[in-house]
Amino acid sequence: MPLDTLWYAAYGSNLDAERFRCYLLGGCPPGAARTYPGAREPTDALDDRPFRMPGQVRFAWRSPTWGGGVAFHDPDADAETLARAYLVTADQFADVLEQEMGREPGVDHDLDEVLFGGRHAVGPGHYETVHLAGELDGRPVLTFSTSDVEPLGLRAPAPAYVATMARGLRHTHDLDDGALADYLLECPGATPAWSRDELLELLAA
Repeated sequence: MPLDTLWYAAYGSNLDAERFRCYLLGGCPPGAARTYPGAREPTDALDDRPFRMPGQVRFAWRSPTWGGGVAFHDPDADAETLARAYLVTADQFADVLEQEMGREPGVDHDLDEVLFGGRHAVGPGHYETVHLAGELDGRPVLTFSTSDVEPLGLRAPAPAYVATMARGLRHTHDLDDGALADYLLECPGATPAWSRDELLELLAA
């Protein structure tokens, strides 16, 4: 039976609802160097919830959009990832994935493989390995990342990316500055470029 709606678990900059809206409605998020066309169904997410899933966030690669490392999810790491689950249509999920890869929206993806197997690479790109992260209200929670973070090279995120991700974490999981800094510093790639004091100064601003 075709999948109608699902939960997309965001764990990086898409934790921030306004940044995520650029993938759905189009636009350029503050601090980014790219304008997104938006999804073929340009409507807001139907709902969103705080969500925790197994695995760990790692900062890697060098994003041309943000000018530094960006978040990838390692589902096999012995840790817990703080996420924000957005209730979207299957078409919107596919369009978010396409835009993450720098492509135009409008390509459908068969999600049966990930629903039955838990993980499926729909392509070779950095954000084309889809993971089944759990379930909410009887619907699957899906996210996507790279199949292997190590070849991308760990790299610290730029201030604008950190601020966007932290804003989403604060609003979704009600974390204070200290807890935000601790969570971010536990993500491989954040240090040694970022110290706790530097993060606290950024978060306070």
